[in-house]
Amino acid sequence: MTRLRLLACTVLLALSSVPAWADLSRDDAAAAAQRASNGRVLAVERADGGGRPAWRVKVLTAGGEVRVLLVDAVTGRVQ
Repeated sequence: MTRLRLLACTVLLALSSVPAWADLSRDDAAAAAQRASNGRVLAVERADGGGRPAWRVKVLTAGGEVRVLLVDAVTGRVQ
């Protein structure tokens, strides 16, 4: 039983040190893209922005144009 507890604690400790996928939530990414484009958010999904975690946000601009923006999931910077 003691070995099992030790193993369980070791696994939990190891998993707790794994970084989260993103510091920026899906909603935060949508809000950042909406502010940057002044448009309406259509979709948000995970993406890879040059080897970094990012959110791919599709927006409809006021002029009726559909644009895709990348939001860095760590810094929140919109590209």
